[in-house]
Amino acid sequence: MYINPHFAATERVFPEQGRYAYSRYDMNENPEGLPEDFVESVKNKITPEFLATYPEPGRFAEKYARFVGVEPANIMTTNGSDMAIRYLLETFGEPGSDVVTVAPSFEMYRINCSLLGLNHVPVSYNDDLSFDTQKIVEAIHSGVSVVSVLNPNNPIGNVFSADEVETIIRKANSVGALVILDEAYHYFHDVTFLPFIKKYDNVVVLRTFSKCFSIAGCRLGVIIGPESIMRMAVRGRLTFDVNSIALLFGEALLDAPHILERLIAMEKEGKAYLISELEEKGYSYMGGAGNYIFIQPKTSPKELEQRLKDEHKMLVKTFGHPLLSKYVRVSTGSVTSMDFFLKAFFAADIF
Repeated sequence: MYINPHFAATERVFPEQGRYAYSRYDMNENPEGLPEDFVESVKNKITPEFLATYPEPGRFAEKYARFVGVEPANIMTTNGSDMAIRYLLETFGEPGSDVVTVAPSFEMYRINCSLLGLNHVPVSYNDDLSFDTQKIVEAIHSGVSVVSVLNPNNPIGNVFSADEVETIIRKANSVGALVILDEAYHYFHDVTFLPFIKKYDNVVVLRTFSKCFSIAGCRLGVIIGPESIMRMAVRGRLTFDVNSIALLFGEALLDAPHILERLIAMEKEGKAYLISELEEKGYSYMGGAGNYIFIQPKTSPKELEQRLKDEHKMLVKTFGHPLLSKYVRVSTGSVTSMDFFLKAFFAADIF
């Protein structure tokens, strides 16, 4: 039986199962989720007839286009950002070519490169976790087909300036490479590079409803780009990629902008509270541009992670990467959710 050699050579580690029983601060989700009354109002629209009908993403795409100030032809819905990355690499990643990203970064770039027979070229952070954008520019050559810039970057949380990004775009354009501007954490860091899709024909922006919009369980992502790119990318899309429930919640969120404003304000307030409490107790931390922060605990991060899980039914994220191994990463949310986390963290972080 034939097995695709790229698949056979790719090792996968999937997210831990059984997380519902825990307080979840490990995967950059909203720890509390959407307001319950809002969720109930949307659920009331899910009838037997609704569930029996195939999804129609067109109406959502039109609303989202108005929401971000582009045309519907510039929008492509996807089953989360994961699928958006897959579609773009399948469409614009020339077999055997290089794909340039910073490192560490969102793992699905590396994994999709491995699955698709592309060469992942990771451009590393400096030892002090600063980043030299010129190193990305220097990594772009005629054998590069795709460059990805995450702003803020996951997991470290640094941000890029418009001048830095435009320098990358111009270099990529000179060699015919696509630039993916991944804005999964937009709204926590209210800077967007969306205007570049109208200035350059080799740029797309990714957005997700998993982070600030707080519907990670629905799987809804969006690619925004020039119509010429969308026409090509959509050819590989599954006929019914995004499910009807995801589209329904997405439309409801776009129709209720006060919900987004409330979510943004609550996260900012909660993050500020978290940082003030950590500073008061002398903790070192970094990040903060996304809905997460890195904390350097007094005990071993791995020990603390296990102690929080076993004794407090709480999940946080640790890393094996040398640059991040001394930290735990914690999802941020409201003051209430941060206070709940801090009580467990301070109790568990003992020598």
